[in-house]
Amino acid sequence: MAKQFKPETLCVQAGWTPKKGEPRVLPIYQSTTFKYETSEQMARLFDLEENGYFYTRLQNPTNDAVAAKIAALEGGVAAMLTSSGQSANFYAIFNICQAGDHFVCSSTIYGGTFNLFGVTMKKLGIDVTFVNPDAPEEEISAAFRPNTKALFGETISNPTLEVLDIEKFAHIAHSHGVPLIVDNTFPTPINCRPFEWGADIVVHSTTKYMDGHATSVGGAIVDSGNFNWDAYADKFPGLCTPDESYHGLTYTKAFGKMAYITKATAQLMRDLGSIQSPQNAFLLNIGLETLHLRMPQHCKNAQAVAEYLSKNDKVAWVNYCGLPGDKYHELAQKYMPNGSCGVVTFGLKGGREVSIKFMDSLKLAAIVTHVADARTCVLHPASHTHRQLSDEQLMKAGIRPDLIRFSVGIENADDIIADIEQALNA
Repeated sequence: MAKQFKPETLCVQAGWTPKKGEPRVLPIYQSTTFKYETSEQMARLFDLEENGYFYTRLQNPTNDAVAAKIAALEGGVAAMLTSSGQSANFYAIFNICQAGDHFVCSSTIYGGTFNLFGVTMKKLGIDVTFVNPDAPEEEISAAFRPNTKALFGETISNPTLEVLDIEKFAHIAHSHGVPLIVDNTFPTPINCRPFEWGADIVVHSTTKYMDGHATSVGGAIVDSGNFNWDAYADKFPGLCTPDESYHGLTYTKAFGKMAYITKATAQLMRDLGSIQSPQNAFLLNIGLETLHLRMPQHCKNAQAVAEYLSKNDKVAWVNYCGLPGDKYHELAQKYMPNGSCGVVTFGLKGGREVSIKFMDSLKLAAIVTHVADARTCVLHPASHTHRQLSDEQLMKAGIRPDLIRFSVGIENADDIIADIEQALNA
């Protein structure tokens, strides 16, 4: 399906193709388990010798249909859903890293991911080096070690809105024989397709624009099928050598381009169990059906808001790559010519205290720990999501203490701007 249809059609049609007499709308397979006629049939499933459903922790038809839709949108060979964006990030790295390994990561990433990689995964014996994504290739390359297994970045960083030079990052990763993993949550595959620029694996917090309605927490991992694991077999023994927990099966030999996602399902989902519920996958699918309609509206509104803020004398600075003067405007034109996302960041003259008073004065925009859904919402990272970071760490992550993250919804742009105006005047 991915070959013949454009993204708009895939949003609506991909993943679920009912046969005669089957439900037109993807059903919710709200069952933990699935029946078989013989013990032998079940045994073949457990040995990964056959495809099929036996327990929802491993696979579920609702989840698989939605994963297939996301894989089609990204242009990948396979995908898996997880219970959250954080578990998607964790699995994406943990699938190819073990204790004693190392990976390199852009320093401008979501605070939760920064903490997961820099604190929690270190407790598992997996080390990370954070690099400035705007640094020259040689400087980023210097962070690599013999035990480095991956390079990670966000297409548009949350909340600093820095645009990743995907081609540069892919070149660095591949010159060291490791995959590039990219979090594509903010632009979504409607506005950016990292695989076309050399990324190997894409992760999403589907909680954001993909769901679009703030109903369901979820994540996804998509594999391009392009990385040749066997070419670097010594680096990736988990994929390229026999897995004793499956009778000595070798993933790359048994599953080819499906090796990475199969291993993530058969090992990580089996043992750690961060599965998305079929009910949430069903709601996510409904969100995906309008993703291609919502993203242009988010971008159009955000552009209007960014232009208004950039002309307002109470505003100290504005970050939005759609503004011609923005530091990342050129990169954004290259990687996402049709628009980036609906998130704008800015600071007010007078700093942190004025920012907080402004937020408390908004009426239409709600203060919530969320971003990227149909409703306009706002957050002050320094006192909310990133409050565990010191001012020094905040600045290292590129987050100014006065930064306001403004997630522009799909309401009428004039109403959103009027709300900002009255709050600025308050």
